Amino acid sequence: MIFADSSSGLGTLGFSTSAFIIQLITFVLAFWVIKKFAVTPIVKMLNERRKAIEDGVSLGEKLRKEALDMEEKVSKELSAARHKADEIIDEAKETARSAVKAGEEDAVKKADEIIEDARNKTKQEIEAAKIKLEGEIANLVVDATEVLTKEKIDIKKDASLIDQALKEAK
Repeated sequence: MIFADSSSGLGTLGFSTSAFIIQLITFVLAFWVIKKFAVTPIVKMLNERRKAIEDGVSLGEKLRKEALDMEEKVSKELSAARHKADEIIDEAKETARSAVKAGEEDAVKKADEIIEDARNKTKQEIEAAKIKLEGEIANLVVDATEVLTKEKIDIKKDASLIDQALKEAK
């Protein structure tokens, strides 16, 4: 072998080929054992943690976006609700105005009806008073005529004289 001679070359430096091969096999074996039982599970665990962290970050981003979307949606809904409430209030005000106007119109109509009824009743009372007054005047005329003529006139004659006196008085 090239490295077998200990008196020349690498052998003088204390290099042994058999020791090198044994150390190489031991290193490869130790490397394989460490890689198989230590590094691979650690790398796998680190990858799982990295994936869990990435999933958590992406979930956080997704939730943040959903929260922003939800906040925007809530804002729109509140705006729509305010607008609808304003419309309802305006409609209620208009209905109230219409009801007040209709009430005023009804009140004016009822007042006009009351005034017209009062006028009609007053006319009826005036007519009744005129008729009563004419009757009383007729009786006074009969009484006065009776006193003046000193005689009693019959009812037919009384009525004709009264009608004649009333016609002349008008």
